[in-house]
Amino acid sequence: MLKTLKSEWFSNIRGDLLAGIVVALALIPEAIAFSIIAGVDPRVGLYASFCIAVVIAFVGGRPGMISAATGAMALLMVTLVREHGLEYLLAATLLTGVLQIIAGGLKLGGLMRFVSRSVVTGFVNALAILIFMAQLPELTDVTWHVYAMTAAGLGIIYLFPRMPVIGRLVPSPLVCIVVLTGVALWFGLDIRTVGDMGELPDTLPVFLWPDVPLTLETLAIIFPYSLALAVVGLLESMMTATIVDDLTDTTSDRNRECRGQGIANIGAGLLGGMAGCAMIGQSIINVKSGGRTRLSALTAGSFLLVMVLVLDDWLVQIPMAALVAVMIMVSIGTFSWESLINLRRHPLSTNIVMVATVIVVVATHNLAFGVLVGVLLAALFFANKVSHFMAIRSTLDESGETRTYTVVGQVFFSSAEKFIDAFDFREAVEHVVIDLSRAHFWDITAVGALDKAVIKFRREGAEVEVIGLNEASATIVDRFGVHDKPDAVDQLMGH
Repeated sequence: MLKTLKSEWFSNIRGDLLAGIVVALALIPEAIAFSIIAGVDPRVGLYASFCIAVVIAFVGGRPGMISAATGAMALLMVTLVREHGLEYLLAATLLTGVLQIIAGGLKLGGLMRFVSRSVVTGFVNALAILIFMAQLPELTDVTWHVYAMTAAGLGIIYLFPRMPVIGRLVPSPLVCIVVLTGVALWFGLDIRTVGDMGELPDTLPVFLWPDVPLTLETLAIIFPYSLALAVVGLLESMMTATIVDDLTDTTSDRNRECRGQGIANIGAGLLGGMAGCAMIGQSIINVKSGGRTRLSALTAGSFLLVMVLVLDDWLVQIPMAALVAVMIMVSIGTFSWESLINLRRHPLSTNIVMVATVIVVVATHNLAFGVLVGVLLAALFFANKVSHFMAIRSTLDESGETRTYTVVGQVFFSSAEKFIDAFDFREAVEHVVIDLSRAHFWDITAVGALDKAVIKFRREGAEVEVIGLNEASATIVDRFGVHDKPDAVDQLMGH
């Protein structure tokens, strides 16, 4: 117990504290921006980010991963807020948490094994593009000072780590924010700051039960939004967990993460916050800045609230150019540049899945759509590929009366037609043996193909013997097959 506590909380104290501070600074403009997207007061996003980051530090399944209010979730809330108001959003946030806890209880986190590496790569690249695109408004129609500050910030981020000793002690994104804020104040530069994003809260969040009628009508209004929020939140969290796993060479408990996200969202809803999930950008900032344990997430959430309430006079003066530089660094670090090189080396199907995922996510700004398209394409390509590994060879005995067909491979919906086409039903033989000892039947389409083959041979006057079915295949054939039933022909024709 003590060993686990030390490993998950206190094995990297300095790195986690510094990384948490950097993440907290990056969370503030993001939370305000996402609140504006959703059509709610900036306090809603800031309270949510504080609560989710702190709660997930204790109950999440992926140490070092940052969760807070996100753009993907905010986009799903727009219509609900516009048509029904904030109170219904808070109720939907609570229901989202309940659905995510149920998903964790049903162990749906394990479904991530159906998401191929090409889909994950496409998701990562799409988010990198979206993160970069989100910075463009801050670089459009601005003075040259903003470009100079952003360029200087990037220079600090990439060059500071090369300095002897000190470069490894302090995260370069934190140095970038502090230095550029000092420069802006010293020279009195008239550039956009965090304070221009919206008013910061000046009080602690309080317990708040949504003021909505507890009726089926209310449930009918919020359930579709809550379901979409739960699915997108879990998808983004599971994807981010996979990426952090790779970056830190560790593993995560995905089902615990599902439950943790649910608990965190319930907490956010009760404190007047919007639903959120894991953030790939901030998670990468955390890891790149040295954060590894749960302490980094706790620090990020706690320091966020402290800064907003205590250091607000200083916080509002941070130039957006400094945070833009940090987010551009995140975008560059997030994008899988190796995937561009691999376009020549990887199979065409893998590249199509990756590119399609990128296009759909970027076009819709909806992670769920992109992942769904990617998974469906990957499944179709896989089914097509596996169907090509099925082969049937035939031999005729010396008497010329018995033809043996030996089936090798997987028989399912994609290879069923190929299975049928391999038989010569017009050949004049008395006895046909279908040897399935090296084959496997997966679905009722495959069983239907076997029924069709057997009955066609019988119509031509041949005696058919099916041999070699393994236990799993025999079970599905016995249950759904009709070729060995008395009225086989009628059943096959659907009579």
